[in-house]
Amino acid sequence: MISEAATEDRDGAMLGTAPATRDAADPTERGDADPRPRIVIIGAGLGGLTAAKRLARVDAHVTIVDQHNYHLFQPLLYQVATAALSPANIAAPIRGILRDQANATVLLGKVTGVDLASRRVLTNDHCLPYDQLIVATGARHAYFGHDEWEAVAPGLKTIEDATAIRRGVLLAFERAEDATDESERRRLLTFVIIGGGPTGVELAGSMAELARAALAHDFRHIDPTTARIVLVEAGPRVLPSFPPALAATAAHSLARLGVEVRLGRPVTRCDADGAVLGDERIESRTLIWAAGVAASGAARWLGTECDRAGRVIVGPDLTLPGHREVFVIGDTAHVEGRAGPLPGVATVAKQQGAHVARVVAARLAGAAEPGPFRYRDLGSLAIIGRREAIADFGWLRLRGRLGWFAWGLVHIYFLIGFRNRLIVALEWLWSYLTYERGARLIVDRDQS
Repeated sequence: MISEAATEDRDGAMLGTAPATRDAADPTERGDADPRPRIVIIGAGLGGLTAAKRLARVDAHVTIVDQHNYHLFQPLLYQVATAALSPANIAAPIRGILRDQANATVLLGKVTGVDLASRRVLTNDHCLPYDQLIVATGARHAYFGHDEWEAVAPGLKTIEDATAIRRGVLLAFERAEDATDESERRRLLTFVIIGGGPTGVELAGSMAELARAALAHDFRHIDPTTARIVLVEAGPRVLPSFPPALAATAAHSLARLGVEVRLGRPVTRCDADGAVLGDERIESRTLIWAAGVAASGAARWLGTECDRAGRVIVGPDLTLPGHREVFVIGDTAHVEGRAGPLPGVATVAKQQGAHVARVVAARLAGAAEPGPFRYRDLGSLAIIGRREAIADFGWLRLRGRLGWFAWGLVHIYFLIGFRNRLIVALEWLWSYLTYERGARLIVDRDQS
């Protein structure tokens, strides 16, 4: 199991507040002479894209709607944020991925609602009629009732988030180099990551290596190796979804990299000058949020029941109660597994996308539908540093270099396209041998 969420937040407005739309033009609108069914997929993350590709041989119109023109592999976003990879290494144009799929049409647009009664998806420009609908709209940041913290503690869900964090981190070192006030220099060289799950752990380890290796000899007035990386976790241990022994290994590896791990310390305040943990204040100019996610606004569009995280509660076959033609998958769906709700990770989204495609194909062929969705847990992985990772496959647990090797193979496998796989493998090899990071560019956010 890859350690991060598989799909992006593509939230829209509530149904009923959408602007006037028009019927979709010819790629998504069929005439009377063309009786083929219409399948609409909202979201081109791992779940939506897997479903689209598995429907390649189905005699139907398949329309994929996304507000971005690219598919993003979210589990490696932290490497963009810490200058290890460039955004183009972990993203690919949706049209390029599906260019050879004759029954697929890609539509760039933002979904604003779903009209279940008339079976139409509303976007900012079109009304898309559907016979089968797959909703895979992903997740966004959750600040547990403190949305005002987002301005000073950005999360990591999109390429824009990653490049903005990269810019902020690299600028902190540049400003520290120029600072004359020692207290301000310490604030600039202190980085606080809030959340001890896979994203927080991977960010902390990668930032420590950025400061202590890649930037170590680049400055004249500061010593980047003295940068303070603080990982804050409200619970009793990091990586709570991993076995305690592996989580302890990860915490030990972080400490060896110089990361300060604060456990059992929920954040009570975030501002431009730092974060407050109970009665302790940590002065910092760079806060990064990795503590929680919430589903997109799909539950509002569909007017249906959702859980506390906003995920749509679906049936065992991943359909919306009362609407067998509507499927909800990935981070958007609340699906019960053997040990509670399934996590929002890449393998869940991919398996659900494949399952839904099988169900839709069987329906359209008039064949018996597959049974309820059954998730196969392929394991969990998290990387801590250039030679440190942990992997839990149930029957096998790995740590250290073996874990790192397994982590790398799995993530390269899940990337879309041979070019991205090759480039990422070469970048990792170069970084491993030289400690260099080739994506250390400071650009304005709107140019990232």
